[in-house]
Amino acid sequence: MAYSSIPAFEEQSRFMETLLGKEHDLVSHALIPFDLGGHLDLYYYPNCEHGTAVATKELTEWAEKTGPSNNCFKTYELVMFTRHAIAPAKDGPEQPELEKAHSLINSILNLIARYAPTATLNPYETLEFPAEIPEVGGTCTVFFAYPEMPKSPPIEFGLLGIMAIHRDEMNFARKNGSDALFAMLKEKGHFPYSDLDRPSVVKSKSWWKFW
Repeated sequence: MAYSSIPAFEEQSRFMETLLGKEHDLVSHALIPFDLGGHLDLYYYPNCEHGTAVATKELTEWAEKTGPSNNCFKTYELVMFTRHAIAPAKDGPEQPELEKAHSLINSILNLIARYAPTATLNPYETLEFPAEIPEVGGTCTVFFAYPEMPKSPPIEFGLLGIMAIHRDEMNFARKNGSDALFAMLKEKGHFPYSDLDRPSVVKSKSWWKFW
């Protein structure tokens, strides 16, 4: 859903900076606008508490506070995180790990942004992409509220975080609850990053069966 006016968009941007820190000057603009069937514009926040945040701003009509909703937020935008400290496409040497992380985040955000208005996506729920989807087929994810679950939901506006996780981590979350998985990820310093070049926090079925 496209933002309705420049003043509303600027107000939304200022509010998102209170959650994510100062926004980077670089914006990844789509050639075809999202509301015309193209890709999202993506916005980068390298000054947040957790590495670099990559967020959307096109799901919510800010002035009317309408858009996708769930049991925490009357409407929300999406956000994902990477440990990489700078946004892609800047001048300088090639950074394959950064590009790999950005490609995954870009694909996931665009797919879920299309899906969100048709479904209720709540924090702690998991989602697996079908194997046949290019680039992200078989990727497992879990949702969370950022910066934390609101004490008195639903609130007017918030950020629905998406974290890419390993398959055994998703299976663990479905069996034991995502809060248990989040506790393990936080203990190892992996939450909320979607960089999958890390070991799973779930060592084996026999290990977590009796956890």
